[in-house]
This record gives sequence, C-alpha cells and structure tokens, in this order.
Amino acid sequence: MSDLRKIVIDGIEVECEPALTLIQACEQAGIEIPRFCYHERLSIAGNCRMCLIEVVGGPPKPADSCHMQVRDLRPGPEGQPPQVKTNSPMVKKAREGVMEFLLINHPLDCPICDQGGECDLQDQAMAYGVDFSRYREPKRAAVDINLGPLVGTEMTRCISCTRCVRFITEVAGVPEMGQTGRGEDSEIVSYLNASLTSEMQGNVIDLCPVGALTSKPYAFTARPWELTKTQSIDVMDALGSNIRVDVRGREVMRVMPRNHDGINEEWLADRSRFIWDGLRRQRLDQPYVRRDGKLAAASWGEAFSAIKEAMDGINPSTDLAAVSGDLVPTEAVYALKGLMGDLGSAYYDCRQDGAQLPAGNRSAYVGNARIEDIDTAKSILIVGSNPRMEAPVLNARIRKAWSLGAEVAIIGEDVDLTYPTCWAGTGPDAFSGDMAEGTKGIMRQLGGGVIIIGQGALARPDGAAVLSNTMALAGEVGAKMLVLHTAAGRVGAMDVGFTCDGGISSALQGAKVAYNLGADEIDMPEGAFVVYQGSHGGRGAHRADVVLPGAAYTEQSGIYVNTEGRPQMASRAGFPPGDAREDWAILRALSGELGKTLPYDSLSALRASMFEAHPHLSALDQVPENQWTPMQIEKMGDAPFASTVEDHYLVNPVCRASEVMAELSRLAAKRNQAMAAE
Repeated sequence: MSDLRKIVIDGIEVECEPALTLIQACEQAGIEIPRFCYHERLSIAGNCRMCLIEVVGGPPKPADSCHMQVRDLRPGPEGQPPQVKTNSPMVKKAREGVMEFLLINHPLDCPICDQGGECDLQDQAMAYGVDFSRYREPKRAAVDINLGPLVGTEMTRCISCTRCVRFITEVAGVPEMGQTGRGEDSEIVSYLNASLTSEMQGNVIDLCPVGALTSKPYAFTARPWELTKTQSIDVMDALGSNIRVDVRGREVMRVMPRNHDGINEEWLADRSRFIWDGLRRQRLDQPYVRRDGKLAAASWGEAFSAIKEAMDGINPSTDLAAVSGDLVPTEAVYALKGLMGDLGSAYYDCRQDGAQLPAGNRSAYVGNARIEDIDTAKSILIVGSNPRMEAPVLNARIRKAWSLGAEVAIIGEDVDLTYPTCWAGTGPDAFSGDMAEGTKGIMRQLGGGVIIIGQGALARPDGAAVLSNTMALAGEVGAKMLVLHTAAGRVGAMDVGFTCDGGISSALQGAKVAYNLGADEIDMPEGAFVVYQGSHGGRGAHRADVVLPGAAYTEQSGIYVNTEGRPQMASRAGFPPGDAREDWAILRALSGELGKTLPYDSLSALRASMFEAHPHLSALDQVPENQWTPMQIEKMGDAPFASTVEDHYLVNPVCRASEVMAELSRLAAKRNQAMAAE
C-alpha cells in the first residue's frame, strides 16, 4: 500500500496507483468524466479533448485526463496532496467549447438517426453543451464508405475519435481501417475501399460514440425504448459469451454483448451478434408425422401416438438410442437421460462429431485452465484448433496475451490467427523430435503456460491418444490445459453423463428407434424410426419420421456449461412460435405418454433433481476446480490435425437459416478463392 498516491478530486481524497490516468482515478472516486475517444480496452488517442479537467497549481489551462497519470501531478507548496477539479468554471467553459466544435459539422438528423436514444454525443451535448451555436457557415459533408453487409456508415456524423480504427487494429488484429488527410479533410476510411473481413467487426458499432457506424441488418427496424432487454448467454460457440437479447413482441430484434471480464470482456463475435434473423426463418412451429413417405402436419397427440406405436414393437435395452445436439440446454439432456434410463436403454451420447472425450474425467474433457488464465500466460500452445474460426473472442484474448509478450506456438494447420505464431508441426509428429523439444524448452523457461487443445485433435479415431499425450505434455512443462469445445451444450451433457462406451457410433449402431434431440450435424441410421426434436427445419427434421417442435435458445431458460466448465444461465427472452414448446416440457409430456413419467412437473423441480445429482451445476458463474487426472498414454496416428469448423458462419441450423450468415459465408468463400488463385 506504500506505493499508492493520495490526490484530492473535487474535495474527495482518494488513494490511487501512480500508473492510473486521471480519468481512471476520477472513476475510482465515483466521478464521471465525459469522453468520446477514450476506452479502457483500447490504446489512448487523446483525440476528442472532451475529458478536460483542471489541475490546481498546474498550467493555467485545462488538462486532458485520459493522458495525464497520477504520477505526473505535483504536490502543493507545503506537501499537500495534488488537487484536481472536474466541475470548475474553467472545466465547464472548456467542455462547452469542445462540444461546440464537435457540433460544427455534425448533421441536424438527431430525430431520425438510428443511434438516437443510445448516442453518447446526444447525451453529452445535453449534459455539457449549450443551447445555441455561433457557427453559420455550411456544414461539411463526407462520402460514406461501404464496409460490407454488417456495418452501415454515415460518415458525416464521424467525430474522428478513431475507436473503430484502434479496435480493428489492436483487438481484432485485422488492420483494415485508418484515418487519412489532415484538418477538415481528415476522414476514416477502409484500406483500398475494401469491406471489413474481421470476424469481430460488429464491435465497432458498440464502440462508435455517434451514429457514424451502425448495424446494417438492424437499421431503422426498432427504437431502443420499444425493446424488452433480457440478459442471456450466447450458444453459437462454446465460449459462453454474455449477451443481451432485445425483443419486440415475439421477435428478436438484435443481440448485444454484456461485459464479463472472465469470459468475453465486452466483445462479441459477428456470428453471435447477427444471428437473430435466423431465429425467425425455417422454424418448426407444429408437430409433423411421416405418412406415405412425406411429413404431414399433426397434433401433439398424434405425434406422441406415432412414437408410442414405434416403441411398442422394440426392445428398448437393445433397439433404442438417443443423441443430443450442440445447442441443447443441460436440463433437456438430463431429462432425456432420465427418460432413456426409465425405458431401459443405455445407448445415448452427446459427442455427435465423434470427439474422443473420456466420460467421468472432467480434467480431460474440460481441462484445468480458465479463460482468464490466457491473459497472464507467458507461453501458449494451440493443438489442433483454429481459434479464430472456432471462438473469435477467445482468439482476441490470445492476441492480447501475445501483445503483452506471450509466445504462441501452434500444432496443426499453419493459419493466420491475427498474431505471429511459431509453427511447431502439422500433427502428432510434433510431440516428438527436435522441434518438440524446442517448444517444451520455451514453455519450461517462460513458465505459466497454457495449452489449448481443439476438436480438430480430438474428433478423430486417435483423439484419446492425442488428448493423453497433450495432458502428459502439460504435466511435463508445468502448463495448464484448456479444451476448446465448439458446441455450447457439450460440456453440460458430459457433466450429466450423457455418454456411452464406444461413442456416438456405438450408440446408434443397430438402433431401430432413434431419438434426435437437436443433432443436425450427424447422419441417423438407415431403416431406423427417427424422432427429431428441435427448433429449425434443417437436416435432422428432413430425416425424421416424427418432428417435435422445440424452442430456440432465446425462447427457453437453460443452463449451459462453457468450454472452461463454468455453468451459466441463459434466460428466456421471448416465446416459441405456434405449438412449439420448451425442450424439457416436451420430454416430460412424452414420458407420460410412454408410461414412464419423469418425476418433476416444473423446470425448477427438474433443476433441483439435476443439482442434487450434479451439485457443481448449481454454482452459476463459478469455475469448479477439476482434479487433474492424467490419462494412460496411447500411441497416436500420423494424420495431420485439421479444424472441425469448415464454414465459420454455417455451423448450426440457426446459422444456416440466417440470410446474413449466408451472405457472410459467400463473401468469405469468394475471398478464399481469390487468395487461392493468387
């Protein structure tokens, strides 16, 4: 505590770290300082000058609080703590002057601007501006730039805060924007007038303090005060990013990120942000039963009767199987496991991609590292994963660690991850030899390492061997391990034991009746009677003999366990369409029809039963400590590692129903084709 400095801010004495800027010190004292260009997760630019304050005894002019640090302040003549004023006449006049300059060329479109109601400039003009303007000359106009299908532009509103430029360059790691010109000719542009390609470009919309950058898909569809806002969890990847779902009526109008320092900070991948139009299209809103080779609309009673009729002619202990998909909440998987057990079947699994994840060993299918451990890691080894495609926000976190000095090595495809990497090999061969010894030596020397193993190393016949060797490597070099999943519902399903010996192929082999709970990335067995329960009419529904319409992730409350093993609650933001029902409720009703009624009548009762069986799931937003249990080392194959994500924008049925995701996929394929031709 001895290195803390005392300063007085508006008469309030506070103790601060010397390295804090004055704007941070004021926030620590509970005093708000207006700002446009300053952002705590970006480098300091000092463009807008809105954060001016008065330093008593300093130069006779306002000082910018975003640049000046506490250590720069001088004590009083008798050793008194330095004094700072944030509401003096000098500060008030300075802020009014800055605001007047900012509004000189700003267009008079506040009533119609899509940012209205959520605009920092609008709010601060009310709080710190004046009610008149002395400027009578014509306003300057700027040419709008085309940044692609996600970010809309009205560059006349731009105040050159450069937040977008700094984010794209520093956080996203894809320097595609910059500022050209000087004085009144300065403008923000994209390089060579090209569209943005970053998988996180949508964050510039949140960062823009004016209406210069807005959401193209959302533009002019709703006003913020019309929307009901619900805090929830993203399921487009396994990171578990915290989100806010904005709904008008029954329709999701937009998805926004929420701050969570331990997971996504305040960023969100484009796939998660712009997926909401896929929640409206190709929805299943009533049951279907296959009659004469074609699916025909039916009632819930007819659908259940068809399932019961198919079940009557089989032996469940040998002929019944179940599989759960990537977006299914843990409660529904727990209910399906209970129903399968009551019916007498032990053939069920959640690893639809064939990942060789050992049941019961949480340190093996989750690891023992937290996402935030990446921030302080000195060395990072990525095994069989492309985090830029699989979890863009996690990739940005790895980039932040690299910018702080971490060494990053990769075993697998040598791809552009937006930061320099040391390529250590293509596959299992990289675990031995001179290059492996070099990688081990670096990790031992630097210490505090994290090994990230992806599904590209696990979803293969020798996946268990790769995992066992990776765990042995982590123990050898003293590193922590994080298993990077690609499915939001996978860890939760593993936690409740929705697995069987031999994996998914063993579960479905020889099944005469197969219950498909939202699994759209797998082929169901030929000749089997297939029941599909899900929200979208995709691949799984087309193969089914009975279709039961379920709720999407925004339409039901559910617990999802993220890739680090942290249980989080996704809240219901709206209601499912038509006759669609929540997943757990469908299974509860079906159990009664089959004469094996599940012992709970409400979601809270289901959760109570699940928490009793698996207590760690009740500790929401907590990462349990996993006891490190190394696996028996097995021999690996020779095939190189390859990411399991073939198309970043079309990874699940919700994505494939989205027009925005289809356009992004088309543009990405076009870019890749052009790069291959070069």
